[in-house]
Amino acid sequence: MITGSSQGIGRSLAEALAGAGAHVVLNGRNPESLSQAARELAETSASVSSAAFDVTDADSVADAVAEIEAERAIDILVNNAGIQRRGPLQDFKDGDWRELMSTNVDGVYYASKHVARHMLVRGRGKVINIASVQSELARPGIAPYTAAKGAVRNFTRGMCADWAASGLQINAIAPGYFDTPLNAALVADPEFDAWIRKRTPAGRWGDLKDLHGIAIFLASSASDFVNGQTIYVDGGITTVI
Repeated sequence: MITGSSQGIGRSLAEALAGAGAHVVLNGRNPESLSQAARELAETSASVSSAAFDVTDADSVADAVAEIEAERAIDILVNNAGIQRRGPLQDFKDGDWRELMSTNVDGVYYASKHVARHMLVRGRGKVINIASVQSELARPGIAPYTAAKGAVRNFTRGMCADWAASGLQINAIAPGYFDTPLNAALVADPEFDAWIRKRTPAGRWGDLKDLHGIAIFLASSASDFVNGQTIYVDGGITTVI
């Protein structure tokens, strides 16, 4: 099950995991967008279904997980659903703060808790959280997002501490700057685009396919002794000054 997978990183990871042989359950809040994504993925011969629910609604998450588990075990959970809100910290709207935290942190908590309850009984499971370079770095205008993604990184460690002994592996992927709908305004800004290309040792924005290999690795038995880690896929941006 991949939360927030009707577009962007979630959609691309769905393609990768389906291509590696997984049945993928897509998730999103908009039933129409979700159905379209499922149809398009099915056209590639992928095994796919969908579950429309809001990760910020604890009861909806619990109900959806129970329904999915009644049909098939959730062996892999990808916590990808997330939003971005930008603005000067001193002027940041309280409602935007709560919305950002609710989606980017509470959503990870609700989905992980309800899925893990089943995984713990089976003694196996993979949880992959989508963190960010902002789990490690900060830049002006996105302090709340940085706080949220920092929480995801440490929550990954906390889940490992609680669940690793029961056979679960919990890790995070931290993408750098990728050309996604979430970053569309930044990609379209010539000044920011030039800054990213200069700041990133690889000299480019990330392509969504750059995330496929690490996702398949963390979802497979190849990563059975990898736990509590945040793996940066960022073209080297976190390694240089």
